[in-house]
Amino acid sequence: MEGRTHERKGAIEMNQLTIIGNLTKDPVLQTVDGQDGPTTVCRFTVAVNSRRGDDKAEFFAVSAWRKLGENCGKFLAKGRKVMVQGPVSVRTYETENGEHRAQLQISSAEKVEFLSSKSDIDQQSEQQPTQQPAK
Repeated sequence: MEGRTHERKGAIEMNQLTIIGNLTKDPVLQTVDGQDGPTTVCRFTVAVNSRRGDDKAEFFAVSAWRKLGENCGKFLAKGRKVMVQGPVSVRTYETENGEHRAQLQISSAEKVEFLSSKSDIDQQSEQQPTQQPAK
């Protein structure tokens, strides 16, 4: 079953978001202690450009767990295009300056599709600066 649905007194509710965008930086792959022992989680941020033609973007924090997280950590990198599906929530936090902010997040991605073509990936690799050995 895709998405999370709840039926209540004849009404169906569903919290399912699908986004397509680009990773803002390389994903972070971690192992965390879960109820069933160590669990893999991959965290990354996806920028989704506005369809109005302006330069604005929305940013979504994404967490992918277990095998899906392992694959995301293995195959994703900054700039890669992805499609992500999962339940959306809002995380609120306070900055060091005392400002209150909110960020949309998909805290448990159900599906991640890697949309960058091989030529896109090769082109990104060519544009990455090569690291010089330390002197």
